[in-house]
Amino acid sequence: MRNIFLFIRRYSNLLFFLLLQGYSIYLIVHYNRYHNSVFSNTTNQLTGKVNEQYNKVEDYFYLKKINDSLVKANEKLLNQLKADFIASDTGRKIINDTLLVDSIKQYRRYNYMQATVVSNSVSTQSNYIVLHRGEAQHLKKGMGVVDINNAVVGIITDLSDDYAVVMSLLHKDSHIDGKLIKGGETGTLSWEGDAPNIVTINRISKSAKVAKGDTIITSGNSSTFPKGMLIGYVTEVIPEKSSNNYLIRLKTAADFHSLQYVYVIDNKQQEAINQLLEKAKQQNK
Repeated sequence: MRNIFLFIRRYSNLLFFLLLQGYSIYLIVHYNRYHNSVFSNTTNQLTGKVNEQYNKVEDYFYLKKINDSLVKANEKLLNQLKADFIASDTGRKIINDTLLVDSIKQYRRYNYMQATVVSNSVSTQSNYIVLHRGEAQHLKKGMGVVDINNAVVGIITDLSDDYAVVMSLLHKDSHIDGKLIKGGETGTLSWEGDAPNIVTINRISKSAKVAKGDTIITSGNSSTFPKGMLIGYVTEVIPEKSSNNYLIRLKTAADFHSLQYVYVIDNKQQEAINQLLEKAKQQNK
């Protein structure tokens, strides 16, 4: 309190001058129409700029909330895709009735579930992604994972109640079938460990017409990913000297450096397919 009085005493002349100056400006603006108009316009412009900057700051802090709402909306839209349903096979039934009964009812085949990325690595030979969603939220081993643009990210390999571990495409043991969208030739994707976001696909015959920029999609030969999910774009085509195949390098469509949200794909037919495969294995033993 003493310092305040000392400050006022020391700068009393200056403070008195500023007070009179302010009062003079007030009188000029208040009793002069022209100056009043200029002052109002200047004040409005200044207030508008301040509000604009404030809105930008406020919008920035709302980005996470907006992103969350967009991810949830996208999840709903993905679950309405035609490819997520399959029509019932009415030809398998024999109905003895006076009426011919046929059904066009569709059964859901794929279901998309959103998840948040809490950990992600891209610089090791064995890269994994951790999701904040687990068995308690209906995830299972073997489910495919894509980013918000439907680009392939990896496959779930381990689970806890609330978390899931995804083997990334950028993993030395990751092997997913891919297909050239133009010619339809299929091969197996793998990661050489050289550069993030660059993987290779082999077993593509030299008779295939493939060029830089071509698109690679999922083949649909497995029950993990639906057919036609985006994998990447061809960056280099290398003829193998020891075989009649190409070694093709491609840039992944998913940006593994900036993964924040993903979708986990639940194939509703997966369990039935696995049971049949297991039965076939037991019979061949």
